[in-house]
This record gives sequence, C-alpha cells and structure tokens, in this order.
Amino acid sequence: MVATWGRQRNLQQPDKKMQKSLDQKIAKILADPSCGDFIIADAKDADMAWGLAAPGKSPEHYADEAKFRNLQEYRQIMRDIVAQGLVDIMLMSASSNEVLTIEERLFEASHVTPAVRANDTTDIWLATGTGRYGSQPSQPFRTATIDHIMCGKLQCDPGEKRLGADLGLYSVTFNNDVDLDRRSLEDYKEFRLEAEAKDFRHFLEVFSPNACENHSPADTARFVSDNIVRALAGVTKRGRPLFLKIPYYGPAAMEALAGYDRSLVVGILGGSAGTTLDAFAMLHDAKKYGARVALFGRKINNSEHQLTFVKYLRAIADGEIAPAEAVRAYHGDLGRLGIRPVRSLEEDLQATKTATSYSGTSKPTAGKPPVPTATTAGGAGTPTYGAPAYGVADPDFSKMTTAEKTQWNLERWKRILG
Repeated sequence: MVATWGRQRNLQQPDKKMQKSLDQKIAKILADPSCGDFIIADAKDADMAWGLAAPGKSPEHYADEAKFRNLQEYRQIMRDIVAQGLVDIMLMSASSNEVLTIEERLFEASHVTPAVRANDTTDIWLATGTGRYGSQPSQPFRTATIDHIMCGKLQCDPGEKRLGADLGLYSVTFNNDVDLDRRSLEDYKEFRLEAEAKDFRHFLEVFSPNACENHSPADTARFVSDNIVRALAGVTKRGRPLFLKIPYYGPAAMEALAGYDRSLVVGILGGSAGTTLDAFAMLHDAKKYGARVALFGRKINNSEHQLTFVKYLRAIADGEIAPAEAVRAYHGDLGRLGIRPVRSLEEDLQATKTATSYSGTSKPTAGKPPVPTATTAGGAGTPTYGAPAYGVADPDFSKMTTAEKTQWNLERWKRILG
C-alpha cells in the first residue's frame, strides 16, 4: 500500500494576514468540541533544557558514542516540517524564533503558527552535568521576554509586534507546597497580565509534581486537574490560555478535565520516544477521550524520518488510519526510503512501559500485556492506555537518597521533554 497522507500542501504567497490552521481549528473546537479537528505541535524547544543533546542524535552517530546534530541541522529540520505543512504549531526557543520567524520570515507563507517557550522553570534545567536541578522543587524563571519573542529586542515599536511569534508556552509545576505554588502562581499572574497588555497569546503547560518530598498527592492526575481549574477560575477570557498541555493520565482523567469546561481546550505532551506504536496509540487514545491537541517533541525528533513520522501522526489525528496500521505503513515507507529502522516491525508494534517506568527504559516486553490495563481499540494490536499507564502515583521521596531523586527526575524529564 502506498500511503498518500502528508503530501506537501500548496502554500499561498507571503501574506501577513494569512489564516493560520491553529486559529481555524481552535474556533471550530470551541464551537463544537465533538468536531474532528485536532491540533499537532512539533516541540523543538529542547535547547532551553538539554544543551548540546537537544537537537537529537546525529544519523552519523555510532552505538558507543554520543554524537548529536548541531543547531543548524536542528533548525533545518524545523524548516522542513513547516514546509511539509502537516503540523499546526512549531514550538521553538526565542533564539530559533529570531532566526526563522523574524529574520527568515519562514511562517509568512505558511498556515503553521510559530510559538516560543516563554519561561524555563528550574526543573527543566537538564544540561549534562547540572546534577541536582531536576530533583529540586520547580521554581519559576524566564529567560525570554515577551518583547524579545515578538520583535527580537527589548521594546517593540507598535509596528513590530508581529515580526516574531505572538504565541508562547508558559509552564507551571505544582508541588503541593503553599509557598512554592503561591510563588509560581504569582509569576504566572505577572506574565499573564503583561501578555494581555501586549496582545500576546499563550498556552499553559502543567507538569506532574517533580519534588513533593513526603507530601506527594495520592492522585496525581486529580491534583493536577484540580489545580488547573482552580487557578483559571479567577481568569477572564482575555487572560486565559489558548489551550492546555498536560501529561496524558488516562481516559478517566482526560474525560473529566475535557468535560469540565468546554472553553478549556485540553492537549497532551508526548513524553519519551518509546516505540512508534507508543506515539501513535497515545495520540489516538487521547483524542478519543477528549484531547484536541498533541505536542510531540522527542517522539518526532528521535524518529528515523521525521517528515514521514509526522505524516502518520496527522493521518491518525484526522481519523484516516488506525495506530497499528500506521506503524506498518511507516515501516513500509522507511523501506522505500532506504532507511533502516531502529526496531523491527514486530518490536515497533509493541507498547513499552516507558510512560510508567522511572528507569526510563523503552524495551518492549514480548509476550506480555503492553500496559497493565491494555485493551484493544482502533485496530488489531493497538493498546488503549488505561489510567495506570499514565497516572501511577509518585514514589515515596522521603525514602529515596539524593542520588535516587536526581536519577528519578532526570528520567522523568527524559519521558516528558522532546
């Protein structure tokens, strides 16, 4: 079978008023949450977290060495994915945004929306050798300013506010600590008010607690959802996030949050690379239970051929193919491209326990259920990820050594960031 999804779309001539697919889809989803529209973002903002490893492994690397792409190669992949036209958002660092959006005007002739990570909380300071940052409670911090995102300098003149991106990701991590969480909310409020004054839009990323010590919530999914709706209850429409980006905790948690307030568009973050089935089934299941956005970073960046991988993400999101069938078609395309897959087709059709394992391993377990509550849906051999797969309670931090906490948080962020 020769797949036809993902052919490059015809783009209009440069037009600063060109309608973006994100805006069109958000309007449709808000009008009718049951519509089939689905938003996909490629998260290529990892240079704000990982340092030299952010662009991913170079195709020229060998098993016994860590050779990574350089920043120029990383940005070229961004250009290629924007030109393909199948994602709705390209999420970048402020420096990549300056090059691609402001200097090159990459997005003027594209329906893809540029976006920038607007804050970099301390729990994503994961450059090699930093050691303890990821194991300590998250603290708010912003490297980029809104003006630098919008126009590349300290203060934008009125006519310069659309030179860069007008959409940013703002991240918050609640740790069940009144002083820490109050400060995080105060900083979010300050950002939100500034963003509203400058006509800058944002979407809200909320991670699971990263360092609760001996006061971890019994139900992480409920804790995160409750904090989101409580924090936004006092925010009027002008200041609200365009959508949410949260971990996928399973069907029940997704249905509860997505059904609570139809003005809140709920999206998922992708987590670690895992198998191809992991990525495809997560998107399929999250959409089934109410998610309308998926932001995939490492799942895309670590794939054998990113454009082909994105092609099938879009096909699944649009209901054109089931996850297991998409894995088989993806392998067929790799063969036609002369690319050797990292895993055999049999291995790639298995779900891993990456999303639940603190060790960060991603080896399929042959002959065993892919996840504790797996059932089949959306095609033979496709797992439905149940609540235990994404809502496992946090470990007892009070019984862990500093080294164990550090390792747990490093592996947690490997699962989360792309």
